[in-house]
Amino acid sequence: MAGAGAWFFLAAGAHADNGLAMEIGRGDENTNLLRLSVISTGRKDEPAAPDWHLAGYWEFSAAIWDNHEESVADVSATPVFRFARAAAYVEGAIGVHLVTTRISAQRIFSSAFQFGSHVGAGYRFGPARRYDLGLRVQHISNGGLREPNPGINFVLLRFQYDLQ
Repeated sequence: MAGAGAWFFLAAGAHADNGLAMEIGRGDENTNLLRLSVISTGRKDEPAAPDWHLAGYWEFSAAIWDNHEESVADVSATPVFRFARAAAYVEGAIGVHLVTTRISAQRIFSSAFQFGSHVGAGYRFGPARRYDLGLRVQHISNGGLREPNPGINFVLLRFQYDLQ
């Protein structure tokens, strides 16, 4: 976990040029989540259809999950794909997570390596649309690579601030 944490901060420092985000949410077994992210936009928006644009960015994150039994640390790297029209957007992603394996007495991951996928929607607002408020549904599991594979689901509220 220490190596993953070091990787997160080194990667974040190399890509800390576009934005910062914070997510709060609730998951299975009353698990609360707090996540902080550094956003790196790799390329400019590409027109996908009249008035629609396809964009992509990287999200480098560190999170804490907490329920009445356990606390879980999570670091992740996720490429996110966003389809936007004016200020509104929908997005989807599949990334990798390193987590501590025990979530509760009933839910133990078989390995620290997990996949995280999400779908979401949101709205950009403010001067130069620097603020972003969104809602995500996320699933984290090992994709069936090892048993047990209990997975966990979250509903997340996300706020992003663009630095540029």
